[in-house]
Amino acid sequence: MTDKSNRRAPALIAYHVTESDDPNWTRIGAAWDHDDTKGLTLQLDLIPVAFTGRIVLREPKPKQEAGA
Repeated sequence: MTDKSNRRAPALIAYHVTESDDPNWTRIGAAWDHDDTKGLTLQLDLIPVAFTGRIVLREPKPKQEAGA
């Protein structure tokens, strides 16, 4: 079992974005850089069943400080 406190933060967050006039962004996973910097590992926690749209990878937003 992996100790969660030793896990690296993901390099990118994966979102499913619907194709519409008002797109809906749903977080579906994350991606981590390889140690040799020549690739990424993508982990999808959710795969849209009726897939229309696209998967977008974006940098994570900075965590907000407590009380901000």
